[in-house]
Amino acid sequence: MSAWSDCKNVLVIRADNMGDLLLSSPAIQVLQQHLNCKITLLTSGKAQAIVPMLPGIDDLLICNVPWVKLDGNNDPEEFLRLLLLIKSKSFDACVIFTVYSQNPMPAILLTYLAEIPLRLAYCRENPYHLLTDWVPDQEPYQIIKHQVQRDLDLVAATGVVAEAPALKINIPETGYQRARQQLIPLGLDILREPYFILHPGVSEAKRRYPKQHWIALAQKLQQTFHLPVLFTGSAAEVALAREIAAQAGKACFAVAGLLGLDEFAVLIDQAKAVISVNTGTVHLAAALQTPVVVLHAQTNPQHSPWKVPHKVLEFSVPEALKSKNEVIRWVDQLLYTKYCPYPDANQVLAALKEICPG
Repeated sequence: MSAWSDCKNVLVIRADNMGDLLLSSPAIQVLQQHLNCKITLLTSGKAQAIVPMLPGIDDLLICNVPWVKLDGNNDPEEFLRLLLLIKSKSFDACVIFTVYSQNPMPAILLTYLAEIPLRLAYCRENPYHLLTDWVPDQEPYQIIKHQVQRDLDLVAATGVVAEAPALKINIPETGYQRARQQLIPLGLDILREPYFILHPGVSEAKRRYPKQHWIALAQKLQQTFHLPVLFTGSAAEVALAREIAAQAGKACFAVAGLLGLDEFAVLIDQAKAVISVNTGTVHLAAALQTPVVVLHAQTNPQHSPWKVPHKVLEFSVPEALKSKNEVIRWVDQLLYTKYCPYPDANQVLAALKEICPG
């Protein structure tokens, strides 16, 4: 492992979405600080927007690789071009971050073919010469760690040992005024008045919280706190946010699709609290130390909020929507054997009061 101390040009692969990259960011930051090296990140188009706000990343490669469940690129020629590009960068080393249910072998093979001298990753099977630094993956069969800790423990294999830091993002100062100006026409001054964020949109049907529950929750929040409620989401979730806000009450606003990512981060930073399904918004809230209640479908137990006041309220995933991934199904059968109904508005309000009194 001593060869890692001489590395000055390191490739990090985290080819997933924004939330996954946020959870890997403490390990990336620790790696850069302790090796005093240049970090180039290979990630997906869906994670690209958050990169300028993350410390510890010096350069960026973008590719929607075909072995990750995003909008994967199915053109083998594109993959070969990526291989040649990585090879041309003359990296000293590579660290591959994965969740326990992913197969690291495609990324491992990519780095082997690119002739990167040091290659570190978790892997269940013995990779033999494909990795120079192999960490046998014990998750989830022997232990389940938080994703942040999993990634920090992988980096520790290079000789870097550090206390687990909190998530951190750096919002450009100009983002605050841009966000304010975007929402002033709605009658909202987010830099001067408190409000709650409700984030109903999510990429997977199994993680959805029903519309009527969102409406009841917004109404309960208004009755209790008498503060505006902002429904957020991506451009693809505008219709959902508008539909819920229209039925929830006069002080409810649909702001989905109105803000860029840095402006959205400002919105979270200024909020009294965030209530969200299990998605990247939860990890943005953690990075900004905004209290968060997660309406968490019973999947991905390693993705709870990290080092922020929070409450996690679970609900069961319908059998028809459960993953076919055998690793995930094993975790389901281990942890989620009893039916858990959707938490109602009173339960969410009680959780909110625990982390956000007054």
